[in-house]
Amino acid sequence: MKGGVEMANIRVVTDSTADMSAEQVKASGLTVIPLNVHFGDEVYKDGVDISPREFYAKLTSSSTMPRTSQPSAGEFMEVYQQLAAEGADSIISVHISSHLSGTLASAEAARGMVEVDVATFDTLLCSQAIARCAMLAAREAAAGRSKEEILNLLEQARSQTLLVFSADTLEFLQKNGRIGRAQAVLGSILQVKPILWMDRDGIVASYDKVRGRAKVLPRLAAAAHEHYAAGSAVDVSIIHSEAEDRAKELLAMVKKDFEVRDSYIGPIGPVVGAHIGPGAVGMIIQAAL
Repeated sequence: MKGGVEMANIRVVTDSTADMSAEQVKASGLTVIPLNVHFGDEVYKDGVDISPREFYAKLTSSSTMPRTSQPSAGEFMEVYQQLAAEGADSIISVHISSHLSGTLASAEAARGMVEVDVATFDTLLCSQAIARCAMLAAREAAAGRSKEEILNLLEQARSQTLLVFSADTLEFLQKNGRIGRAQAVLGSILQVKPILWMDRDGIVASYDKVRGRAKVLPRLAAAAHEHYAAGSAVDVSIIHSEAEDRAKELLAMVKKDFEVRDSYIGPIGPVVGAHIGPGAVGMIIQAAL
């Protein structure tokens, strides 16, 4: 009871592109719906049938480029129905940018198939930036916030989240159509490392570029200062694809200049990793709410 009024049971759903650790999922009480990773005729459920480490080992040894696909509306429907059976009054479904995946469309289709109240939310983000939003929603639901209050907070969080990253190789960006072949070849010869970000429209866009691997982490750290005042209270996630030492180095840089309330270092999962390859490092900063 809150103020004499019975609190609604609000449950939060997200998808596996949030790249959440098992500990984060357990602590938040979230439900995670996996996307699919395809190597030829082999299909794996992201985070269920294949771990990030297993994925990158397969990625570097396989002659087949992986592809990814979203969960079906039917899979979402089953999850929503199960949560309703467990007593959920409302469900908030928090997902990867609709410009990167059809996952949100599947969630919205499933919303019309169930009787329980479902609100979908397009983060316009990916990886741990989704996780930060989903964990915020779960925390506020547990604190007794209404669905409308949580959705307003999610909009605020989305506008105050920066996701910037760099791929160590241009091979996968080129093969997935993010850059042209000529650009990839020239970039490799000149050791150009693209600095990319999720722009405010939810699209992967160019943020900057640097020459040489040594300049990548300082440039990523500098991006934080271009969006947040030094000393600001922030939550930080550093993500990587088989580059944990570099991830730790980047987090140390960020901690020098900001009041980091909560920090996390973890792997980029198979779905996102399929598009950027091994050796990538990224930074998610969200204003502490």
